[in-house]
Amino acid sequence: MRIGLRIDVDTLRGTRDGVPNLCRLFARQSIKGTFFFSVGPDNMGRHLFRLLRPSFLGKMLRTRAASLYGWDIIFKGTFWPGPVIGKKYSNTIRATACAGHEIGLHAWDHHSWQANIDNMEQKTIESWLQKGMKSLEKITGHPPVSTAAPAWKCRDVALTVKNDFCLKYNSDCRGESIFYPVVNGERLAQPQIPVTLPTYDEIIGQKNITKKNYNEYMLSLLKPDKLNVLAIHAEVEGIACFGMFKDFIKIAQAKGVNFIPLGNFLSDSATIDYAEIIKKNFSGREGWISCQSR
Repeated sequence: MRIGLRIDVDTLRGTRDGVPNLCRLFARQSIKGTFFFSVGPDNMGRHLFRLLRPSFLGKMLRTRAASLYGWDIIFKGTFWPGPVIGKKYSNTIRATACAGHEIGLHAWDHHSWQANIDNMEQKTIESWLQKGMKSLEKITGHPPVSTAAPAWKCRDVALTVKNDFCLKYNSDCRGESIFYPVVNGERLAQPQIPVTLPTYDEIIGQKNITKKNYNEYMLSLLKPDKLNVLAIHAEVEGIACFGMFKDFIKIAQAKGVNFIPLGNFLSDSATIDYAEIIKKNFSGREGWISCQSR
């Protein structure tokens, strides 16, 4: 059984601390994955203003966000522009690519995409994607092979813009199988590899799931005959929950599970279906996210 391993890197702290931790673990366990980097300003602290929304406040309390993410993340870029991640930690990003991991773009500005994608104009989407991709190419020497929309928020206009870039695939949504997205009745050229498994912040503290039984629960969700794609975060599994994630890797490998970069799934996908990407509310998350239509 295989798990596509997707690592989202949202912040400066995740790049600085979480990515090296994960790269060392993967080297010891002979694992390759797909890292999606945010390379522009780290303005994630601006999410603090969402505390006025009861659903977001509830999630912050349930996940114990301050201890999970760290105060430096929670206040980063709150009242002044955040540091540009790709400039400060280009060596970390470059080392990840040199270690043989697949490299994709997560965002230029993670917070602004997540907060503004509902009303973002096409020219802004194009500009941010170009800035992010050029930054990654300058750092690694190669253009990113894929993108992953921050917070699984991706409108049709963004899919259309991405279709003009040279990308092997995208991972913008949640779903069950690899598919070509359909926009206005037209099939786009870049397949989507959706995340199929829940993330830590979506399920911890719900349905009696704690750190003690989290790994067992996640392993129970794997389906030998289906697509399995796990999204982790450098800030969570790479730092605050590193020990727990290390145990998950070892237990899974002992059960015969192989971890692979997402792009590896494309080489043996004989047939790829078509589907639209639609907005849905999703358990454990605030607001809508992009999902593969059934």
